Amino acid sequence: MIYLQVLANGLVLGGLYASIAVGFSLVWGVLNVINILHGTFIVAGSYVAWFAYAYAGIHPFISVLIAGGLLYAIGYALQATLINRVLAAPVLITLTLTFGLDLILNNAMLFAFTADYRKVNLSSPMPSLELGPIFIPGDRLAAMALAVGLTLLLNQVLRSSRIGRAIVAVRMDREAASLMGVDVPRINAVTFGIGALMAGAAGALLSIIYPVSPLNAPLFLGKAFVVCVLGGLGSVPGALVGGLLLGVIESFGGFLFGPEHAVTIAFTLLLILLFVRPSGILGKKGYE
Repeated sequence: MIYLQVLANGLVLGGLYASIAVGFSLVWGVLNVINILHGTFIVAGSYVAWFAYAYAGIHPFISVLIAGGLLYAIGYALQATLINRVLAAPVLITLTLTFGLDLILNNAMLFAFTADYRKVNLSSPMPSLELGPIFIPGDRLAAMALAVGLTLLLNQVLRSSRIGRAIVAVRMDREAASLMGVDVPRINAVTFGIGALMAGAAGALLSIIYPVSPLNAPLFLGKAFVVCVLGGLGSVPGALVGGLLLGVIESFGGFLFGPEHAVTIAFTLLLILLFVRPSGILGKKGYE
């Protein structure tokens, strides 16, 4: 029965991993930009949730809206003013630019907030769910449900809305989209903003699970990278599948071999998948 508990823990964690990765995957798939800023965006969302709860009593689940809106504005502005200028350059240029911006933003947070870890300790935590031998903390389950809901909502927006169809069109063929009247630079900025929005929202949800510190940024970026490659580049359902898979693998890996080996197992799987199926589980050939 212990394996059912391990599986449940992995699925809850995987739902959160999906929300971490979906914005990273979208930006990489549409703009061909490997956004090194993504981990720092997640940490920024966590700080928004921590300050909102510590000084205004706003629950992190509500802070998702604040963090998402603030990070969308930051992401849109960075793309429109800086990244869009080098978007046609080789990937190494955009990678270097986002790396530099990440250093600036992450060090600014270190200067402002220090590297001390902070934790959102809810005064009234939600009751835990018990299903036979399975025990799941209520706050984690609710955070996972919100994370999956946001991921599915983004998928629906991309499929059904006008702006979503424009994003998909730019991903498929930006020259053809431009000829059809799509404002490609604006769509680029909106896409990057949505990626930052999802990162900020994920950070707010993660604030009730992970301690908040700028030092967490590389950890979150690494997980986003693994989930993106596992699920498939630019695919929202792929991010969901990849996130759930990574969560389950880490959960069972930590249980069987010790938590210190969970990340090693996940990256080993990543390397194997890169050899066997570079496009990911749900990715399409040509977008890897």
